[in-house]
Amino acid sequence: MKGKEIYVCRECGYETPKWYGKCPSCNQWNTFELKASAEPAAAVSTKKVAVSASGTKGTIFGINDVNVDDEIRFQTGVEELDRVLGGGIVKGSLVLLGGDPGIGKSTLLLQICEYLGRELRILYVSGEESVRQIKLRADRLRVDSQNLYLMANTNVETIANTIVANKPDIVMVDSIQTMSIDKIQSSPGSIMQVRESTNVFLRLAKSEDIPIIIIGHVNKDGAIAGPKVLEHIVDAVLHFEGERNQSYRILRAVKNRFGSTNEIGVFEMQDSGLKEVENPSMMLLAGRPEAASGTCVACVMEGSRPILAEVQALACKTSYNMPRRTATGFDYNRMALLLAVLEKRCGYYFSSLDTYVNVVGGLRLDEPAADLSVALALISSLRDKPIAADLLAFGEIGLTGEVRSVSNLVSRVKEAKRLGFTKCIVSNHSLRLLKSSGITGIEVVGVSTVGQAAKEVFGG
Repeated sequence: MKGKEIYVCRECGYETPKWYGKCPSCNQWNTFELKASAEPAAAVSTKKVAVSASGTKGTIFGINDVNVDDEIRFQTGVEELDRVLGGGIVKGSLVLLGGDPGIGKSTLLLQICEYLGRELRILYVSGEESVRQIKLRADRLRVDSQNLYLMANTNVETIANTIVANKPDIVMVDSIQTMSIDKIQSSPGSIMQVRESTNVFLRLAKSEDIPIIIIGHVNKDGAIAGPKVLEHIVDAVLHFEGERNQSYRILRAVKNRFGSTNEIGVFEMQDSGLKEVENPSMMLLAGRPEAASGTCVACVMEGSRPILAEVQALACKTSYNMPRRTATGFDYNRMALLLAVLEKRCGYYFSSLDTYVNVVGGLRLDEPAADLSVALALISSLRDKPIAADLLAFGEIGLTGEVRSVSNLVSRVKEAKRLGFTKCIVSNHSLRLLKSSGITGIEVVGVSTVGQAAKEVFGG
């Protein structure tokens, strides 16, 4: 029976029986396309489901009867990637790797093939490059594993049959937006093709117990292109972040069923491919200006790893009726809140000044612990007084100007000491946590308000 024709939004998957210029769900313009009605995949039957005592029955297990001692994780040979994945690639998992064009997604997958290929058989499927092009890129990256097999195809049924017939240990698909199923009457990259192709790979990964890594393109907003359900289908979603004009890349887990989503991996793009950055703090602090106002060091936690980053601020007289406010690597609304607190509680007036905040190195500081360092950098720029190079600060600032304590204080202070810092400004409430830690060689000063922090740093 022929299904009813409906329109589907390419951005969010919203379905409607009539065409709209603007999607009511994601507010994007001109994103609706007519979905083929021959086999409506999302059609919901309103008929009652017949129940038969002699029908097919599923198997149920008691939770204590399930054995997880033999869980298998494949080490990739890249510690930064293993950290983000939670210890390695889980057997039978489906992982989605997304990022901007040219950020290094295909490069990372091809690089780990060299290490994985020592003991595992790998099938690398590309819908964007020919086999010869993949070989040329592999030669540049010095990947010559004998267990790496290449396939250039975009037909999902053909790829699935090849996987079942050859039984590789790991499969990599580049990219999901180029895959297509013949039975679906829409172009590759459409909502239906992406969703159904991912479902095929999901069933294949679970039934054959083969881990599959798929690459996903991103749209102009930085989200993975295709329906949002795509991210719900897979077991892990990894995002490659970074500016194209910078060499550093950050790999972040947005979703991970087998590990933490707080860990990040840091890489540097070189001529020979991606290289791990074992000490991100030292990398982010390299080249700091000396005796310059408007700069302060912050310490944020990325999972279990403390990372030190340089925060720069600039306040200058505006030439506009409304002063400009710009934040790069820091939340814009959070910056506006800090400016209001500094004016109201501390008497530092920025209302007639253009204000800019920048986090050096392309890192984004989402943790409230960066509030105090941003505030001190703003005050430093306003007063044109530099902050000591061996001083850092971290703490959350409230609307009354108080400085609140943050978590993992001991780890942050130890990291600061390791990198040569001699003075640390923290909340008064955090000092009691350091009494039993036995940390020496660094002065830790507790403050109650941001005004006290400014006096401690700049004097009266």
